[in-house]
Parts: sequence; C-alpha cells; structure tokens
Amino acid sequence: MRFFIELSYQGTSYHGWQEQPNANSVQAEINKALSIILNSNIEVMGAGRTDTGVHAKQMFAHFDFDFDFEIQDLIFKLNRFLPSDIAIHDMFKVKEDINCRFEAISRTYQYHIIQKKDPFNKTAYLLQKDLDMEAMNQACQYIIGKQDFTSFSKVNTQTFTNNCNVIFAKWEGVNSEIIFTITADRFLRNMVRAIVGTLIDVGIGKIASDDVAKIIAANDRCQSGISVPAHALFLIEVKYPNEIRV
Repeated sequence: MRFFIELSYQGTSYHGWQEQPNANSVQAEINKALSIILNSNIEVMGAGRTDTGVHAKQMFAHFDFDFDFEIQDLIFKLNRFLPSDIAIHDMFKVKEDINCRFEAISRTYQYHIIQKKDPFNKTAYLLQKDLDMEAMNQACQYIIGKQDFTSFSKVNTQTFTNNCNVIFAKWEGVNSEIIFTITADRFLRNMVRAIVGTLIDVGIGKIASDDVAKIIAANDRCQSGISVPAHALFLIEVKYPNEIRV
C-alpha cells in the first residue's frame, strides 16, 4: 500500500530535503522515524527537493508499507519522535502508482523581504533599499506562461527540459513584509531565488521591467540577477488531483 504524508518544516537546521551523506536532511529524519516506529526499512520520496535552509509550510512525501496501521496513531508517534522543527499534519492512502513528485499539478513558493531589522523575524531577507513594487509587478508579466527558464537555473542540473509553466507571480506588501508569490507546474534548481534577485534589480532601478523578457530569451544564467538567500524562501502549497486518494 502507498501512503502520502503531508508535513511542514523549518529548514534552518537542514541541508535541504534530500538525504545525503554526512549532512542532516528532512528526508533522513522522516526515514529514521518511520523505520523505527514501523520496525521496517522505510524510505520516503518527496514532492520536491528544497535547498539548504529553505522552509516548507506544506510538503508531501510518499512511502510504501505492506501492512495496515492506525493512521492517527502513527501521526501522533511521528510527531513525538521527530525534531520540533518537523511536523506531520496528515497521512492518507493513495493509488499504488501515484508518485508525489510526478503527480503534482502545481507548486507555490513565497519569498519574504523585510526592510527594517527585526530580531524576531529570522526567516525574511533584510534588504534596506527602496523597492518599486509597481515596476516589479510589471516585470512579473514576462515570467507568466510556459517558457524556457534556463536563465534562472543552476547550470549542469541534468534536467530533461528547462521549460516550466508559471501560472502566477506577484509582489505584495503584507504587514511589515514584502512577499513574492509564484506558482508553476514545476521549478528548476535555484529558479525562484534567481527570479527574486532579478526582480529586485528591477525594483531598485538597475534594470527595466521589460529587460526581464530579454533575460529569459537569452537562456543564460549570467544575464539574470543574484540568487537571494535561501532562509527567506518557503514552499507553501503543493496541489494534486482529487482522484489520487483511495
């Protein structure tokens, strides 16, 4: 039987989602907890691979197990066993051929910026510069749609294609933060952080809004902006078709 897990985590203490030698990861913590509680070698697959320091308000993973169990009891035990910065919210059976990575319809990320130092906000990027949000949102129109995002990807990632379909991209002020929200069918490695760095260049007047279209067309990472720090990036939603559940 295949089970989906819905979880969240603060990524500050982890070298990203993916399990790797000699580094702590969210995937490794969940594998260890499930294996001990279910007394079996369990390996989960995640809906994506968040980078070192990136957080997830909603993440999904799946695992296979041959025997039935009380789901709420397992959730309770996992939350007792796992570190305080990882939380399990739900678990449910899915069809056996459903893969949490490949069946996702869309993923949504948010990037948080503050412009004044705040000792109680360690998960936002402190950027003490004036930003033209109107120009930044004008630039977002060039990101929307299905196109090649090589200019915003790490090089040598060995992906089959760099085409992504961006459904939504917008900047807005929320309380004391400036938040960028972006939704797409898939994301390349470092894509959101490179897009944010480029849009900040628009916001500070370094480049014009329509220069973003030229940067995308160049298919050259050297043409886009810096990769902003990872600690202010959140995966906030992963959507699936309703019919995946058993």
